[in-house]
Amino acid sequence: DGKIYDAYVIYPKNHTSEANFVEYFVYQIMPDILENKCGYKLCIYGRDIYPGEDAASAIEKRMQKSRRLIILLTQQLINSKEDAYDQHIALYNALIQNDTKVILLEMEAIGTYGKLQESLRFIIKQQGTIKWKEEHTVHPQSPNSKFWKQVRYHMPLTCWPS
Repeated sequence: DGKIYDAYVIYPKNHTSEANFVEYFVYQIMPDILENKCGYKLCIYGRDIYPGEDAASAIEKRMQKSRRLIILLTQQLINSKEDAYDQHIALYNALIQNDTKVILLEMEAIGTYGKLQESLRFIIKQQGTIKWKEEHTVHPQSPNSKFWKQVRYHMPLTCWPS
């Protein structure tokens, strides 16, 4: 299908204390589970988009080469203007061009979805979110936890570890 990545990951990129766990999750836990244990290939901004590249076109190209979009929903992502560009491109590709499936990971309680952009609310209404719960932090590296099984269910069929 010409795709290089199984998923492009969108997450808040502000460096605040709340973002520490999200960055740890994006750079350590997700690659460990989805790449090392399940054989998926992720595209993560800051790891797979190189310094000096035009960020906007690099983001767009990487998304087009990805089978899925994983969006980590946090209060910070919802309120951030900085992350709006890749969200906008991602949702445009998913909804208008209808060529990429979106996986929404709710990393913290969002409450009502009223503050979310309409396109995200539409996707949530269609398919819901996968909620990260505190108990997952005890054994986040288990690919057989309910959370990771739900994520893998929405991923392309690459591997299903037993």
